[in-house]
Amino acid sequence: MSAASVTEPSARAKGIAGFLVLLYTVITLIPLLWIIATGFKTGPDSISYPPKVVFSPSLEGYVNLFTDRTRATPEQLSAMQPPTNFVDAIVQRRGEVITQPSKFGARFLNSVIIGFGSTFLSVFLGTLAAYAFSRFRVPLKDDLLFFILSTRMMPPIAVAIPIFLMFRNLGLSDTHLGMILLYTGVNISLAVWLLKGFIDEIPREYEEAALIDGYTRFQAFRKVVLPQAATGIASTAIFCLIFAWNEYAFAFLLTSGTAQTAPPFIPTIFGVGGKDWPAVAAGATLFLLPVMIFTILLRKHLLRGITFGAVRK
Repeated sequence: MSAASVTEPSARAKGIAGFLVLLYTVITLIPLLWIIATGFKTGPDSISYPPKVVFSPSLEGYVNLFTDRTRATPEQLSAMQPPTNFVDAIVQRRGEVITQPSKFGARFLNSVIIGFGSTFLSVFLGTLAAYAFSRFRVPLKDDLLFFILSTRMMPPIAVAIPIFLMFRNLGLSDTHLGMILLYTGVNISLAVWLLKGFIDEIPREYEEAALIDGYTRFQAFRKVVLPQAATGIASTAIFCLIFAWNEYAFAFLLTSGTAQTAPPFIPTIFGVGGKDWPAVAAGATLFLLPVMIFTILLRKHLLRGITFGAVRK
């Protein structure tokens, strides 16, 4: 009679676990798939009741997302040349004319600049600070680390008014630099705490050997510690980017034009006849792509980073 394994789950347990994971995945993906599908619906299909699951796909939402339009008079429609591309065909079929490109492209670019800029700065400064806390005797280190952590305990929106007044006096309102510095200040506490845990797991003997071989402290940090901490840096960058990319409250309060990002702009998309839900869904779909691609590219580092140091001998 063979003894049952203590660590190996039974076939039944594996089946139940697989079913639960599949069920959770389906439930999680339904809202995302519905948003993507809505981006390919027409206006009437997007607000129909009961909701349409089967529909004729259309690029109307994406055309509306990237253009501003107005209704055309019968005289204007009759004077128009035959459409030369699918954009003109969609717009003319609805009795409209394009007045100008929309602001979505500029708002999307602002999100890229501010999101990735603040992520780089947060990870860069967080790595230096985490290394110092991990390797050097810093006076009142525990108190400083707790103070850094305490900045995450208060909702950022609670200090919105002081930050608004400070930005106005410094001329940072509605600027890329102001938003990058703000998101860096919010994210740096997370970066320091995450990266300190990763650097603590790197044996000091590696650096000591490099110092004995003639490396300076900075060279040992750059050539020994950083490659070993790449997993933690990638994981931290993903979390910092997700916050900066999705942040709405500060972007809504502190920007209005030049540096406005996509989150506060997408809900304001209106069509000729009112709220343009296909365009909103199309904007949300495109807005998901950069973070999704960034996470997929770093997924191996992310999985390794989550389990780093979990098993000790």
